[in-house]
Amino acid sequence: MKTTVLRKEDVKRHWLVVDASGEILGRMAVEIARLLMGKHRVDYTAGIDAGDYVIVTNAREVRVTGRKLKRKKYYYYTGYMGGQKERTLEQMLKRTPERVVMLAVRRMLPKNRLGRQILKKLKIYKGSEHPHQAQQPIPVSFTKDRVAAEGGKR
Repeated sequence: MKTTVLRKEDVKRHWLVVDASGEILGRMAVEIARLLMGKHRVDYTAGIDAGDYVIVTNAREVRVTGRKLKRKKYYYYTGYMGGQKERTLEQMLKRTPERVVMLAVRRMLPKNRLGRQILKKLKIYKGSEHPHQAQQPIPVSFTKDRVAAEGGKR
């Protein structure tokens, strides 16, 4: 057997659509991070951005388990003295549900230049509409074991 080492010139990316309605936030974020990094591909290479573009729709309908809506906090800093602010997950989902999904996925990506480059391929929308129909995205659903592409084999 030969080990294939992928070059960035040889990468063929696909566009995938994930419907977040009814999905559990953390479990969905794990699979989205996997798709963005390219770990679902046979020719995965660690130092290369070989993942696909991922479009997440219905971000406002994502679910969480337990008491996270009230207890999970998001912190940010305004830049002024005493300017550390916090919001609960419930407040964030009302105000900016796209940011909740983005932060969940971002924290599962590598913490380096490659991770920041990979995150640019994630597109998140509150509702079911998105402007990427021209790319002919493949719908993806998360099964119990792994990701199943409903658009057929790639």
